[in-house]
This record gives sequence, C-alpha cells and structure tokens, in this order.
Amino acid sequence: MKLFDTHAHLYDPSLANQLDQVLERASRVGVFDICCIGTDLETSRRSIELAKSYSGIHGVAVHAVVGFQPNHCHGLGEADWGALIELVDEPCVVGVGETGLDRYWKDCPFDEQWHWFERHWYLAKAEDLPLIIHMRDCEQDIVDFLTSHRQDWPVRGIMHSFTGGWNTAATALDAGLHISFAGILTFKTSDDLRWVARRIPTERLLVETDSPYLSPEPLRGRRPNEPGRVVHTLRSLAETRQVAENELAERTTANAKELFRV
Repeated sequence: MKLFDTHAHLYDPSLANQLDQVLERASRVGVFDICCIGTDLETSRRSIELAKSYSGIHGVAVHAVVGFQPNHCHGLGEADWGALIELVDEPCVVGVGETGLDRYWKDCPFDEQWHWFERHWYLAKAEDLPLIIHMRDCEQDIVDFLTSHRQDWPVRGIMHSFTGGWNTAATALDAGLHISFAGILTFKTSDDLRWVARRIPTERLLVETDSPYLSPEPLRGRRPNEPGRVVHTLRSLAETRQVAENELAERTTANAKELFRV
C-alpha cells in the first residue's frame, strides 16, 4: 500500500528534531510522498530546505508548498510577497499555501485575510500550481469567496483538513477543488463529516495528517502527529465508503500525484 500525506508541517520542532525516524516510520506503513506546507516566509523557506535535504531518505519524497496562512498575514507588505514569489520558482515547490480564511483565531483582521487569500489565489493561477485552502469557523465566507471568483473556475487545489458540511463541499467540488480529510474524520463525534466523506467523488479524495496536529483515533491526543499516522485516516475513510483500503490508498495517492504533478 502506497500513501501520500498531502499536508504536514515537518519543520515543527517536535518533528524536525527526529525527522529521519519520522520518515522511516512513514515508509514502514507505505507513506512515500509528503507535502511540507509553509505558513509564513520562514517556514516556507524551511519547507524548501527540508524538501531538498530529506527527499529520498527511506524512499520518501518530500515536496514543498509555500505561502502565508491566514493567521500569519497581519502586517504583510510587498517585500514579503515578493520574497514568496521568488520561492515559488524553486523546483521542489509544488503548490501555493496554505492560505484561506479563519474566524477562530483573531491574529489577523478578516479583510486582510481576504486580501491575501486573493493574492495567493491569483499567484497559484498564474503559476499553474494547486492552492492549499485553510478554513476554520468560516464556511459561508469560503463559499462566498469561491462563488465571487467563479470566473476563474475550475481551479486546481485542496480544501485541506476538511470539516465542513455538504453545501461547502459541493461548492468546492464545483470550483474544481479536491477535498482532503485529516484525523478529525476518525473521531467518534464526526458522524456528520463521515456522511459528507461518503459523497465526495473518488477522483477528488485526498488524505493528510496536518502533522504535528490532529492525531487520529486510536492515537487522538498523542502529539506529535506524524505522516505515518495517515494510514488511520485512510482506514477510516475506506470503512466509511465501504471500499478496500488498498484500493482507496491507490486512488488517493494517484489523485495527489496528478494534482501536484509529481
């Protein structure tokens, strides 16, 4: 079984300090591709460094994604944006993000989040790279954003660690986006989310860990989460959709490879 963890923050100290072992454990359960996702300029650069220095260790390919997560957008200027654009040209960069909207944290005014989300949106479109979209406590805002940019559909990208309802998922699918599920799918309280997961077209499904966060059952609460644990999310998704684990692993991995062109 081969798996692709489409969203991890490998530069987090809890993972970076043992990254060789983390990658070895990932390869042991069949995870051979990992996207390392930046949240600001520093971590975007670090993602590139890790993709260059660790890709291939234990047979695992590490790919970099660069961007400003919405909670890291306050006070950004053109110099920051120019530096990010330069990073996009690195050969190991396969996507833009994570970007998006967040009403849970109050680190960045919402109008600024929207502005920088749009900047990422048009950058990804110009560079023909997939866009990684963060959403927390703002489903209707994401729907509004996507529908207000309908002229750009279809767009390549991912609704990452999806926790929304069917209306939001349907809008994202109509826009051309993939839907990625993380450890929350495995939680006992996630029946509504599993109902949504059953309805996503197979060719748009992805899995991720969002390491070092969101450890899945049966490891919920045990941090750090790490890429090898994506197997638990895959298992839950296969059970939810009543398909064989190997079949779904093959399909989600093929989806990710096609999306990121790796």
